[in-house]
Amino acid sequence: MAFENLSEKLQNVFKSLRGKGRLTEDDVRAGLKEVRMALLEADVNFKVVKQFIKTVEERAVGSDVLESLTPGQQVIKIVNEELVNLMGGEGQRLVLKPTMVIMMAGLQGAGKTTTAAKLAGKFKSQGRRPLLVACDVYRPAAIDQLKKNGEKVGVPVFSMGTDAKPEDIVKAAMQYAKENSYNVVIIDTAGRLHIDDDMMAELAAVKKIQDVDATLLTVDAMTGQDAVNVASEFADKVGIDGVILTKLDGDARGGAALSIKAVTDKPIYYAGMGEKLTDLEEFHPDRMAGRILGMGDMLTLIEKAQENFDEEQARKTAAKLKKSEFDFNDYLDAMAQMKKMGGLGSIMSMLPGMGGKNMPEIDEKQFEKISSMIYSMTPEERANPKLLNPSRRNRIAKGCGQDIASVNRVVKQFEQMKKMQKQLNGMMNNKHGNRNLLGGLKQWL
Repeated sequence: MAFENLSEKLQNVFKSLRGKGRLTEDDVRAGLKEVRMALLEADVNFKVVKQFIKTVEERAVGSDVLESLTPGQQVIKIVNEELVNLMGGEGQRLVLKPTMVIMMAGLQGAGKTTTAAKLAGKFKSQGRRPLLVACDVYRPAAIDQLKKNGEKVGVPVFSMGTDAKPEDIVKAAMQYAKENSYNVVIIDTAGRLHIDDDMMAELAAVKKIQDVDATLLTVDAMTGQDAVNVASEFADKVGIDGVILTKLDGDARGGAALSIKAVTDKPIYYAGMGEKLTDLEEFHPDRMAGRILGMGDMLTLIEKAQENFDEEQARKTAAKLKKSEFDFNDYLDAMAQMKKMGGLGSIMSMLPGMGGKNMPEIDEKQFEKISSMIYSMTPEERANPKLLNPSRRNRIAKGCGQDIASVNRVVKQFEQMKKMQKQLNGMMNNKHGNRNLLGGLKQWL
């Protein structure tokens, strides 16, 4: 997960500062020296790091901080605020007009074509009528990929094959969109292995014949400072309005996310957080800073719960929990809901205090094993867990090819899931009463 090493190192620095009680200027400077090293190791642009540390130090060595009752906490507050500023501050959102033309740009391999489909799917879920336009005329595979992904998210793809010029395709696509009332047109342009004059000329040609409301650059977070350099070149030569960071769920050190806004003065609008076509999140600097500093991201977790929970199902589950009727069928539904939210690992990463070494190793394949045990039960056993005496548990273990200890463990986890499900259901209406969820997840693991 991106930022994991950075998060762990920063939390260690702040733990040391909090443990000192009173702080001197030397204590603050020593701590910020470690912060500086952590940021550089995370591949943050060195000029950005230099300015960031300077700004934090100027604020942190003041008498208001050093003489406060909680100087360590004050320093953390300052670092958090400056991280938010570094990544773009608040209110950096892509605002859709009644009709919108978006041009996707980026290098080959950055995930541009997949991201175009993710974006189209997100807009469709918001009630818009998007149209994808296939303008990568050099790679038939890219056109096929866009069509397949468009079909998966339920968004049509306009294509004229590989023989037409991109600007001619865009002209025809805009006419088609007008005739069929599509109000968001997303143009997937060609990528290259590296930036060259032909690519830039092609993008300029499209912009010349069609007013583009937003040019979004897709960059691979895994490439670190290379991503920042690519963004800087595109901003200078073509002009971009914002950035989409892909693969932020991988082993990215986080340098790109922390550097792009400062270097290009262009906001990060979205972050790709997985391979599924629903794994695209709006980029919120304040929430990302919270994740980096181990404060969690409960707002995003709540939004995911609200997006993926079926309200009718949630009401039924809440009623069953109230009557103590929660059974193994409901347990399967609860696991399916977690999977829709990105899996247990994704949920855990957004909880306070779960960064770095505090993040347990999670084997998502365990869900499949648990499911196989539950399906080895009879319908009566699934509906009435109290029937599971030792002989029945032994039969279930043989039926799914696992040992009796594993079945016993799943039965125990089932009881813990009851408590967790109560708290997840509570998220639907309560944004502030979710503190018990962390304890429940840790216990369940």
